[in-house]
Amino acid sequence: MKTDYHNHLEKGELTLDYLKQFTDQAKAKDIEHFGISEHAYHFYQTKDILSNPWVDARRYYDMEDYVSLFHQAWDANIDVKMSIEMDYTPGKHQEMKHFIEQYDFDYVIGSIHWVGDFGIDLAEFRAEWDKRDLYDTYRGYYDQVITLAESNLFDIVGHLDLVKIFKYVPEDESFLLEQYDRATTALANSKTCVEISTAGLRKPVGELYPDPRLLKMCYDKKIPIVLSSDAHEPDHVGADFDQAIDFAKSAGYTSLMTFEKGKRKEVPLG
Repeated sequence: MKTDYHNHLEKGELTLDYLKQFTDQAKAKDIEHFGISEHAYHFYQTKDILSNPWVDARRYYDMEDYVSLFHQAWDANIDVKMSIEMDYTPGKHQEMKHFIEQYDFDYVIGSIHWVGDFGIDLAEFRAEWDKRDLYDTYRGYYDQVITLAESNLFDIVGHLDLVKIFKYVPEDESFLLEQYDRATTALANSKTCVEISTAGLRKPVGELYPDPRLLKMCYDKKIPIVLSSDAHEPDHVGADFDQAIDFAKSAGYTSLMTFEKGKRKEVPLG
């Protein structure tokens, strides 16, 4: 079995024709469990959760149209899961919970893209990496991984070590392993799965998420996994999944978690 649960329509339109380009690619790559998880910040309904000038300039969808698209797909016998990728926002647990509970999502991804006012994965903010203390940024990032897990609002944590995207990585390995350890301990005590994401291979860091040492800690603490491509265009659906599967197996994994209407089921990895 293969999953691809982290995908975006934002470069196109919320139309059945565009969605079908993604699902056709998933079918061609023998991905049995496929989902769309658009960024929640694109929707007008999340303005009370995350709001800043960068985000607000990119808020242009209505959830009614998003949900309607999935119903059109299901009516056309297209097998696609309905999800959302939420920017985990400290101090907004009640607002996030209220938003999530309004919709019949198959699963919900929680991701961290902001450490305070710092958009860590955005090209527009890249120069900030040389102005800020690297260790403070990493500590702040993993602080949020912990509270994301403790919130128990999310089924999957997206690209667990996204903070490495531009190759800014602490040289002190003991510090890094400490962050990994405390994050995985929190995740192990939650319902949150970890995705192996091939998106990192297409980013400056040039490697899978998460780091092999971090994935091994996930396995040792019995944290379930899913596979994801984080495709923002149809051609990237299922990209480099041969590497992702080998990577999962090298850490010891033999199974994946699947989702349907919030219910989870473990299936063999293959």
